[in-house]
Amino acid sequence: MKKFDLKSVVDKVKATDYKKLARDFWYGKPHGERRLGDLYCDKTGLYKHREWRGVKDTFYYFNKVWLYNYGMLVYDVMRYGGVWTFAKGCWRYRWMGQTYLPVLHWFDRGMEGLRGEALRACPLHYRAMTNATIYQFMGMFRNDLNTNKGSKKVQARHDKTIAHDETVWGGIFYPFSKEVENIPLQMIPYFVTCHVNNHTVLNYIDAVQSLGLPGDPCPMCQAEAGLFVLDDVPDYYKAVITSNEACDGSVATSIIQDWLIDKPLFAMPQPMQFDDPLVHKHCMKEIEEAWKFIEEQTGVPFDYQQLCKKLESQNELQRFEWEKWDVAANTSYYPINGVAQALYRIYQSQYGDLPIWHETDKKVRRIMEKCVEQRINNFPLTRHRVIAWSCAPLYYSNWCTWAYNCWGLNTVMNMDSLMFDMTLRTDGYENTLEDMATYHEWAPMRRMAVGGMHHIFELWENMERFHCDMVMMYDQLLCKGMQGVHGLFEDEFRARNIHAIWMPHALPDKRNVSRAEIRSIINDYMTTVMQEEPLDPSLLEFDDSMSW
Repeated sequence: MKKFDLKSVVDKVKATDYKKLARDFWYGKPHGERRLGDLYCDKTGLYKHREWRGVKDTFYYFNKVWLYNYGMLVYDVMRYGGVWTFAKGCWRYRWMGQTYLPVLHWFDRGMEGLRGEALRACPLHYRAMTNATIYQFMGMFRNDLNTNKGSKKVQARHDKTIAHDETVWGGIFYPFSKEVENIPLQMIPYFVTCHVNNHTVLNYIDAVQSLGLPGDPCPMCQAEAGLFVLDDVPDYYKAVITSNEACDGSVATSIIQDWLIDKPLFAMPQPMQFDDPLVHKHCMKEIEEAWKFIEEQTGVPFDYQQLCKKLESQNELQRFEWEKWDVAANTSYYPINGVAQALYRIYQSQYGDLPIWHETDKKVRRIMEKCVEQRINNFPLTRHRVIAWSCAPLYYSNWCTWAYNCWGLNTVMNMDSLMFDMTLRTDGYENTLEDMATYHEWAPMRRMAVGGMHHIFELWENMERFHCDMVMMYDQLLCKGMQGVHGLFEDEFRARNIHAIWMPHALPDKRNVSRAEIRSIINDYMTTVMQEEPLDPSLLEFDDSMSW
């Protein structure tokens, strides 16, 4: 038995800096001493214990993020349909339980290492997305004929609901929004779920491939088709408006979805060459045809005044977004990290106007104005200002949180955030329709991913606009559009002397390129090319293969 060494204990006590211990307890350890990687349980990525952020920020996170959001999860379920409706949906649809349970772990990943005002602004964006998600899936469950058979009340709501592909902008339904509900088919079962829990969509991909679909179409389209193959979508809608999901490679899976949906369907694809005036006129006509389709299916007449009212409300969101971008581009006082900025913006701009977006923007404005007035630098260890381009890995959207904590890479802006960089006119029917057609054409993954060289190379002007010195170039391995211009980007990066890290991924399918592989690629670039040392070495290597 080892002999107790009293002298070494005494020496250790004497060598302890109690002032520093007290300071670290009160304020939290400074960034270089945090060793956030030591918090992780092996393989799962779950925490061994909570991150200590100092007294004020730890108690803020516990009360205003954890307890508050757990409470609001229950509150939102209650006010949008009730516990029984929610329970039936959880029992019937596999993606529901898999996503709802780990949602606060999703918060943890996105907020890791945050302090001060950034710790207040970023969770507000996550709270808004959570509220919008519950609003939508409870709408699905309330109107679902699969779990509410024989109910005339549910049937009536069902017949006033139109489903649509997630890349069909929710603003198309504004003229009917007093009486008609619109809920995207895939945004909740697919898009949100794989951000929260990256295991969720894998069985859907396998299901559609089991029918004989080749593995080379975009895994996003495969996962969405797999939802219908496994009958894992609520029957909440009378008719559906589809698009080409902004990717013409989705045609094969769209055919499968149409076959399995077997309901009245209107196809409204985003055009490839939308800069052509004749194509734009055609797109305007398609929107009008979609409005006629909604009128025929629901019996609700087109209301131009309601359309203008909702568009003006959405324009308010865009004007504040420009203010946020201005602060992000021209100051060091922006309080929002890369993942909160990107997910909130994509969700808000694509789904359309909701009260929660306005509530969130009002609170974030106060925080941002405080940061500017008091010159609060929320990301003081920024070494490089990064712009992320092309389509991101949905199973690892929080890579930018890790990249800042480990390497000081601050993702200032994402490509998808810039898609809808416009307000819409409401000063006359023709002007409104023309702007709506433009908005529809600028769908995610369309304008700057496969919208022609001019739009793909908007990267350079946005690098200058946001004063970025590095590009994180997403390399979606199954995207035929962006794979076709890979070499052109390489040539431009060399010619312009731009540091760019290529991040291979398969959108929702983590099995092709894991999170650990993505981190390894970034680590290698930062050590060999940039010749920099990590801010937090504990984050260089860890196993999160089983993590949500």
